[in-house]
Amino acid sequence: MTITPTGTAAEVELAIGGMTCASCAARIEKKLNRMDGVTATVNYATEKAKVSYGGDVSVQDLIATVEKTGYTAREPAPPRDRPDDGDGDAEAHDELRPLRQRLITAVLLAVPVVAMAMVPALQFEYWQWLSLTLAAPVVTYAAWPFHRAAVTNARHGAATMDTLISVGTSAAFGWSLWALFLGSAGTPGMTHPFELTIARGDGSGNIYLEAAAGVTAFILAGRYFEARSKRRAGAALRALLELGAKDVTVLRADGREETVPTAELKAGDRFLVRPGEKIATDGTVVEGSSAVDASMLTGESVPVEVAAGDAVTGATVNVGGRLVVEATRVGADTQLARMARLVEDAQNGKAAAQRLADRVSAVFVPIVIALALGTLGFWLGNGAGPAAAFTAAVAVLIIACPCALGLATPTALMVGTGRGAQLGILIKGPEVLESTRRVDTVVLDKTGTVTTGRMTLLAVHPGAGTDEAEVLRLAGALEHSSEHPVARAVADGALEKLGSLPSPEDFANVPGLGVQGVVEGHAVLVGRERLLGEWAMELPEELKRARAQAEAAGRTAVAVAWDGAARAVLEVADAVKDTSAEAITRLRSLGLTPILLTGDNRAVAGSVAREVGIAPEHVIAEVLPQDKVDVVKRLQGEGRSVAMVGDGVNDAAALAQADLGLAMGTGTDAAIEAGDLTLVRGDLRAAADAIRLSRRTLGTIRSNLFWAFAYNVAALPLAAAGLLNPMIAGAAMAFSSVFVVGNSLRLRSFRAEA
Repeated sequence: MTITPTGTAAEVELAIGGMTCASCAARIEKKLNRMDGVTATVNYATEKAKVSYGGDVSVQDLIATVEKTGYTAREPAPPRDRPDDGDGDAEAHDELRPLRQRLITAVLLAVPVVAMAMVPALQFEYWQWLSLTLAAPVVTYAAWPFHRAAVTNARHGAATMDTLISVGTSAAFGWSLWALFLGSAGTPGMTHPFELTIARGDGSGNIYLEAAAGVTAFILAGRYFEARSKRRAGAALRALLELGAKDVTVLRADGREETVPTAELKAGDRFLVRPGEKIATDGTVVEGSSAVDASMLTGESVPVEVAAGDAVTGATVNVGGRLVVEATRVGADTQLARMARLVEDAQNGKAAAQRLADRVSAVFVPIVIALALGTLGFWLGNGAGPAAAFTAAVAVLIIACPCALGLATPTALMVGTGRGAQLGILIKGPEVLESTRRVDTVVLDKTGTVTTGRMTLLAVHPGAGTDEAEVLRLAGALEHSSEHPVARAVADGALEKLGSLPSPEDFANVPGLGVQGVVEGHAVLVGRERLLGEWAMELPEELKRARAQAEAAGRTAVAVAWDGAARAVLEVADAVKDTSAEAITRLRSLGLTPILLTGDNRAVAGSVAREVGIAPEHVIAEVLPQDKVDVVKRLQGEGRSVAMVGDGVNDAAALAQADLGLAMGTGTDAAIEAGDLTLVRGDLRAAADAIRLSRRTLGTIRSNLFWAFAYNVAALPLAAAGLLNPMIAGAAMAFSSVFVVGNSLRLRSFRAEA
């Protein structure tokens, strides 16, 4: 159960049982929303109700209301508390077993009944009585769930898809009994007039056992494959919920190692992660170094190197050395738990089109019953005879299918959001999908989005007669003692190339200018050119040119001198991510105009824009953090539909203002909360993949709704006109639901562009 206090109200998620079509979901939703202080959304595909309630209403009251409506409700067990059958969801497996048993029974008995009705050569003496013997268990035992649901609904003054199926199959079976016992159908040797069109008058000898048995078998088959497909649609979320480690080795204060369930882990605990083990929760590495495979969370296949001081995420896999990690976030606060909540919330949402479909489904069944009665009366009034009129009326009852309407949006959302989670893309809700279709402009925050967000040593320009390795060794050793971002960039760059650095002596920080000290017997200065000037040193012409070129490109130039002479110039800057230029190209291919937004000066912004391929006229520089919202509003005022990509606290308001907000998961919680889409990995290419996936999901929803509506619009007139046999109508009805779910499952093949 998920209960979230929200002021005087709370939220609860209930597992709903007994729903067989969208009409059921609409009825439950309507009943819950009639309660004081209750707002509910019921999802037929996920079989869950998300309810906000307050006042004197309790969870037990909500459950009681659902049960009074004729369905079951319960608080869902946590995923790890459920027994597993090896297929990811033992609970669903148990629910499928009786359905599969009824389906097998129906198929084995219905096939010979249909064969005898359709093939005259198989119609031996008294074949009708064998058909009755075989069809009776199908219409009673196999179809029992339909009859039971129909009776339950009738007691509550309602009608659903089960009502149509129960009435249709019972009518066909009852008519056949009357014909066999009181009509001429029991006459030995009589052939069965299998009619696809209305062509007879009285027809009192007609039997419809093959329709009753065949319709039941087809609909059970549709229900079974629909249920299996729905399980597959939700597989990604179940897999996400099961990613976390079950146990963890905690290091106690006395040095003892103790294995405990992950649920008992507390923030501040230190735990051991051996090679091949999952990291139990979000934390910071305090000892060791290794490579971590985060592909199951981010979709990024390349392991990430981590060492002491680096943050790691729960459920990722240690593929290298031994790590000791200090837990920083546990339980519901971890990134994995937040991802699961975002995906589940998205799957429980409803798009505007689906709400329309729900309203149609709520009145669909009574309309169909009225249409069936009207069809019966019309053909009887036109002298077609009771058999022909009955055939058309039963076909109308059977062909109607609100199930496809109810499945159109939620199944596509389940698959699309689940596939997104596997690729490190979190979609907050169905309304987001519509925004992705409309956007034509994407505003990119520079720092942390297009660039790495940290200073990096980009180039070394040694003077005449100076060795680059020596420059890095002496400058890196001195800068390693400083915490300044530029100093860290120089030190990290030197460590990456050399592996180790000597220790400095007499280290001193010169505020605003740089650092100085003694390294390996050399008096070393690293910092601004003014620092060298204070020691009566000047850059030679070749190094002045290097400094000018670096500054023209918007980079920071760092001078290096030792033993009384200027020796080199280092270039330091916030480096552009390797994938940013490719990401810009992909965004353009989606019809979007990329705009670079930054608070940096125009020289820096222009340099980054040129490197990634953004036109100069699409660069907006020197923007204060609080003014980013105004930039988005101005673009919207120009008639643009704006997407914003950012990662910092200062991006949160702009992300919320934009028509579509894409938050980098490597950024702050505020940015992620404000965004509509969260990109778990810090790769801008994921933004293009997110928009592609969202548009594909929206397209699938629309195609599902089109075919679901088109099916009923086309099929009902055909059935009313007497052009469909009830058995064929049952097969078509079952196929429509399976088609919608199958069409949604195609989203599982979505791939991030390589």
